[in-house]
Amino acid sequence: MNKALSQLGLAMRAGKVVTGDEIVLKTIRSSEAKLVLVAGDASLNTRKKFRDKCGTYQVPLLIGFDRESLGASVGKPERVVLALTDQGFANMLRKTVSNTSEVEYIE
Repeated sequence: MNKALSQLGLAMRAGKVVTGDEIVLKTIRSSEAKLVLVAGDASLNTRKKFRDKCGTYQVPLLIGFDRESLGASVGKPERVVLALTDQGFANMLRKTVSNTSEVEYIE
């Protein structure tokens, strides 16, 4: 498994990951989100919604991987959107994916 996905699983076990459309939006609005991940195979509408919301609230956004691998990394069924609520895990994941070709967009 990819190192970034392993780190995501570690963050999930530490209780620093939230999943689900509405919960992630609430986390972005409350400035708790330190990094938002959207699956690369998410719909264009979903990607635009989170790109706009993260841009408004200045939350880093990462679009990449696919919904199956994101879900598997956190021990859940398919996941389209995840948010990290810990700055340390967010920094670690951003550093790891900056060297990965599976990620198409980092802001």
